[in-house]
Amino acid sequence: MSKRILSVSYDEHLLATRGALLEREGHQVISALGFTQCAARCDEGNFDLFILGHSIPEDDKRELMRMFRANCAAPVLALRRQGEDPPTGADNVVFSFNPAELLKTVAQILSRTAAS
Repeated sequence: MSKRILSVSYDEHLLATRGALLEREGHQVISALGFTQCAARCDEGNFDLFILGHSIPEDDKRELMRMFRANCAAPVLALRRQGEDPPTGADNVVFSFNPAELLKTVAQILSRTAAS
């Protein structure tokens, strides 16, 4: 069954690539470029997963997670670069440079939420 994922990034190319990758796995991906687009989408509240790209500054990540969680109980997956500290408040973290690891982590998260 298709899962609904809100994916946000401050980098248009990375956002499109991530969206295509997740859609190939059968997910419905709603992409938001930047803070304003993401804030508007957070109000929808009917997502199975929220993905924050590594290009988002830490302060913006915290605020976006707060807005998202005000409307949705879905888990948050934060992407990060090698050497960066894990983002504060994310439920899951994965290195952004490995597409296979991203897909594996997304599958694990979504299988856990489907079982609960």
